[in-house]
Amino acid sequence: MKPIIGITTDFEEDGKNILKNTYVQAVIRAGGLPIIVPVGLEEDVDQLVEMLDGLLLSGGNDINPMLFNEEPHAHLGDVSPSRDSSELELARRMLTTGKPILGICRGLQVLNVAVGGTLYQDLEKQNDGPILQHIQKAPNTHLSHYVQVDKGSLLESIAGSERIQVNSYHHQSLKDVPSVFKVTGVASDGIVEAIESTDEQFVFGVQWHPEALSAKGDAVSLRIFERFISACANKGN
Repeated sequence: MKPIIGITTDFEEDGKNILKNTYVQAVIRAGGLPIIVPVGLEEDVDQLVEMLDGLLLSGGNDINPMLFNEEPHAHLGDVSPSRDSSELELARRMLTTGKPILGICRGLQVLNVAVGGTLYQDLEKQNDGPILQHIQKAPNTHLSHYVQVDKGSLLESIAGSERIQVNSYHHQSLKDVPSVFKVTGVASDGIVEAIESTDEQFVFGVQWHPEALSAKGDAVSLRIFERFISACANKGN
């Protein structure tokens, strides 16, 4: 039996749940059975968590800063309160089960906020030093900057290297990371690019978009999904 992977969706206020097909295809390619999870299932989260073998938190718009006790910065982008509520509830419940979680871009940020972490609402305006271009002006399959990878980390075991290239489409980023996670990938400007759990549960978040890169055969991106699906198939072990 293939592991069942819930993939969260973006939500537009006109009522559309939206998900790029690259997420679905990346899960299928790696051997998982994708289930699209719409916004608004908070009351049924226990049943959903019981059904799922793993959770993929997808990319999307900004997270409401009130959820980490900040008021909105002038350069905060679009937020979806209903999506925030739905994903945070689902992430928190999944974290208690030992089941695998993969967070991509916004999904990485959701994981951090779910455990009490904070974000830069706009990484360029809220950092003093020089910042790389984190919203690349190139196709999403272009590798736009480097990530330094911690030796001995899950990310290194997947990448097979202590330095990789990634794509980049974000203006928010992690600020304070709680001790339940460890930072295992950073850009050359110091922006957090990857986190993973400090215990045995497979919880892994990346700030880039491996689902887009895997569609073009990027080896590291393919292995991210393969390792995630493998963990789901083995119930997190």
